[in-house]
Amino acid sequence: MSTTILAIGAMIFLAHFLSLFFRKTNVPDVLVLMGVGLLLGPVLGWVHHDDFGKIGPIIATIALVVILFESGTSLRLDVMSRSLATTGKLTFVCFSLTVLLVTLVGFYILELQFLPALLLAVILGGTSSAVVIPMVESLRLSERVGTTVVLESALTDVLCIVGVFALLGVYEQGHVDAGKLLGSVLASLVFAAALGVAGGIGWLLILGRVRDFPNTISSTIAYAFIVYGVTETLGFAGAIAAMALGLTLTNYEQMGLKRFKSLSQDIEPLTATDLSFYRESVFLLKTYFFIYLGISIQFSSSMLVLIALAVMVAVTLMRTVLARFVFRADEFSLRDTAIASTLAPKGLAAAVLAAVPLQVGVPGAEVIRDATYMVVLVSISLCALLVAIYPLSAVQWAYSVLLNKPR
Repeated sequence: MSTTILAIGAMIFLAHFLSLFFRKTNVPDVLVLMGVGLLLGPVLGWVHHDDFGKIGPIIATIALVVILFESGTSLRLDVMSRSLATTGKLTFVCFSLTVLLVTLVGFYILELQFLPALLLAVILGGTSSAVVIPMVESLRLSERVGTTVVLESALTDVLCIVGVFALLGVYEQGHVDAGKLLGSVLASLVFAAALGVAGGIGWLLILGRVRDFPNTISSTIAYAFIVYGVTETLGFAGAIAAMALGLTLTNYEQMGLKRFKSLSQDIEPLTATDLSFYRESVFLLKTYFFIYLGISIQFSSSMLVLIALAVMVAVTLMRTVLARFVFRADEFSLRDTAIASTLAPKGLAAAVLAAVPLQVGVPGAEVIRDATYMVVLVSISLCALLVAIYPLSAVQWAYSVLLNKPR
């Protein structure tokens, strides 16, 4: 037990060092943290994924909720509104092309049946909020580009989750209603956002009274868990609700709540201390999430490594071409556009969804799970590598040519 406690403390100090190292060298801390998990788990065998039991996935979900909530408090409504068109293009085109590519790989190379291949593709179609958001904050992207890729990661989480369960319904029932599927996605997004906004307004009105109790700095995060849980229980996207809650708490003036005198007198805004506490919470949870993710990776075939690498290289190239058109305006710098094109890592949602086909008994479910875990590892590694080498002159020249932007 004493060794475990010692290791936990050492990991926190390591994470602080890696954050500074990231700023100095451009080597993302998430890659090293995941490497620590790989070393402790699959390589040395000191820790196994099963050792965490049900606690591991719960901690991972808690990390996701806090990361999304804190990112919502960092977003500005005016920047977000100007980024919606850009976000829509990047999200749906990139998701669709990734699904098409991975389906072909699953069907022709992994020799899966069509439906399992499509399941694998939808699982890997999005980007990971838990990876993208910390990297965006550390890399200090411009507000509009940062907002675009953060929103993309949140939206694709929803598309992946809804898509996977819709396909599992097809497997079990033998048919799909395209209209109902589209309606399910839209309802999940709209109602989740509405619940997040309504929850945020309600919390602003009672926060002042909550602060009359002692030791309440963590109460807002606890409330975010409640909003997430209620939204998920109702069948909507808890991730979107958590982000909308954070957005509402810091953008209530732009939402026009100050116009209602009966409301404005009771509103208690978040303080700088609150926001600092949320950032510190993200830092701690991020540290353990990526170590846990590294421990969870499973190696089953060296061929899967090569396939995963080929898939992610193709996805990154496709995303780079797409970024050339989505971010073609002069206001988007070469650095911001180049980094946005690299931010295609897979993470928590993919890792969790990968186990679902196995539970249902889908043919080839083991291949889906193992391929997903490998793509998660390779995608984060490739993303981190591309970010790390961007300062090199030759790399900037290559991006300048590919993106048609001056250095």
